[in-house]
Amino acid sequence: MEIIRLWLTRATRTCRGTGIAVKSRLIPMIFGFCFRPAPLRGRLIQHGMARHAATVIRGLMLAVFGLLAVTEGHAGHSIRVAVANGFDLPVGKPGGEGYYVFRGYAPNAHQGEDWNGAGGGNSDLGDPVYATADGVVVYSEDYRRSWGNLVIIRHAYRGPDGGMQLADSVYAHLDRRSVRLYQTVRRGQQIGTIGTAHGMYAAHLHFEIRKNIQIGPYQTSFARDYSNYFSPRQFIAQRRQLKGGDTAVVPVDTFSGQGAAPGTNTAGQSGKPLDPVRRDIPMRDPKQVARDNELARQKREMDLKKLVDENRRKVDAMKEEDMDAFWNRVRSKLGRKKP
Repeated sequence: MEIIRLWLTRATRTCRGTGIAVKSRLIPMIFGFCFRPAPLRGRLIQHGMARHAATVIRGLMLAVFGLLAVTEGHAGHSIRVAVANGFDLPVGKPGGEGYYVFRGYAPNAHQGEDWNGAGGGNSDLGDPVYATADGVVVYSEDYRRSWGNLVIIRHAYRGPDGGMQLADSVYAHLDRRSVRLYQTVRRGQQIGTIGTAHGMYAAHLHFEIRKNIQIGPYQTSFARDYSNYFSPRQFIAQRRQLKGGDTAVVPVDTFSGQGAAPGTNTAGQSGKPLDPVRRDIPMRDPKQVARDNELARQKREMDLKKLVDENRRKVDAMKEEDMDAFWNRVRSKLGRKKP
């Protein structure tokens, strides 16, 4: 009986947390009718309904357990979250200090941004990764393959017209995840650390912002362009400060069935085949990228120096020509010939 009472109390709290309006005394009242049937049976007998008493009580009990099933199911499909009051960059909060993007967003080529520490290579391995805005975790698993540890957070925010809009922020290749499925998070809260997707890449954060909340980790059936994705830095720059302060009920489980590989550490989602290895994620070592950038800078400096030297020689030649003309004029005035 105590277990059932606790279950009913949990259902009441679930209803409140997911936006279902349930009076605090409704479920306990039904509990009393169902599990203390003697007073109810007596009233039914008093009104000449003795043969219906058992049926009525059974019906009430079914109603209780039906309500529990509805509330438990609803809890997995929508959650009330704080409306985002702005968005920040996911590393070097709030403005990405100490990090750079070595591969940006490109429609039909690269759906997000790859953030790397200023030191290059694996210098940023284990650095903190932060939630870009208030929201709720709708995916937190070790997906293996090209994603590695993956966290997806759903955000509710107000658009330019004041209407409520939704977006997902994606944090991939993490070394460690520090949030769980359905957990609400705050802007700037640490949600994991920068990783290598189990050694597949040099340490970096792959970061996306999606306008289509049905994509999940399995991307191949969705267009990889602006119809489904935002350019992350552009999106954030336009929404650094927003009107927040209230809450909204947002759907979750919109890509349920897109789980991790068999035998991996999951958070309760599984089913669809794994996304093949993503070829749009760069395999180059960011340290090599930094070396190439330095060589390119040195070449530019050498080309500039060569151009300056060539122009200096031309200027010097013009000066010599002018001096020759000057002395020729002087000699002609003095009646002397050039030696």
